[in-house]
Amino acid sequence: MKLTFRALLGAGLLVLLTGCQTAYYSAMEQVGVHKRDILVDRVVDARDSQTEAQEQFQDALEQFRSVVQFDGGDLDQMYNSLQAEYDDSVDAADDVRNRIEKVETVAEDLFEEWNEELGKYKSRDLRNQSARKLRETRQRYSELLRSLKRAEKRMDPVLATLQDNVLYLKHNLNARAIGALKGEFRGMQQDIELLMRDMQRAIKESDSFIKSMDNQA
Repeated sequence: MKLTFRALLGAGLLVLLTGCQTAYYSAMEQVGVHKRDILVDRVVDARDSQTEAQEQFQDALEQFRSVVQFDGGDLDQMYNSLQAEYDDSVDAADDVRNRIEKVETVAEDLFEEWNEELGKYKSRDLRNQSARKLRETRQRYSELLRSLKRAEKRMDPVLATLQDNVLYLKHNLNARAIGALKGEFRGMQQDIELLMRDMQRAIKESDSFIKSMDNQA
């Protein structure tokens, strides 16, 4: 059976990416940094990106509040400011998603390696202790990932509402448009409040996971 060009290309990219990741792990291990250390660092990065995203979405909400409270002045400037906050919010959301993806990648590689290395033990007691620790770490990680994913999904309705209102203001730069946007503000405020709640939970779960991993060291 002949492979299509697309399949060959996909397979080649997979090999290349896998090779790069393996080389990265090997290089880090040579300086004493192992997958568990990389996982902790990436959870820290994911936590920090959530904190930064919280601040950005709050800024976007405040800018939206300024728009709906508009009482004379330069509407073009108000639109440009809201557009800038939307763009910054998209960037913040992308950073959160990328950080979570990096956490998932190294966690999967760590657990796969850990599980494979259980077979190398000669001592049953030590193997059982390590297997128990693996199960506990996986459980804590699963709780962390659920929290991160929940907060990640909360960003989508906020970005969608913000984009709709930015576009509406762009197409209707007049006082009547401001009146129409006032009805949208409360819904967006509620969405951001839910997002802030879930992000705070994700940050708390991240801190708990980091602490648990540090205690294992």
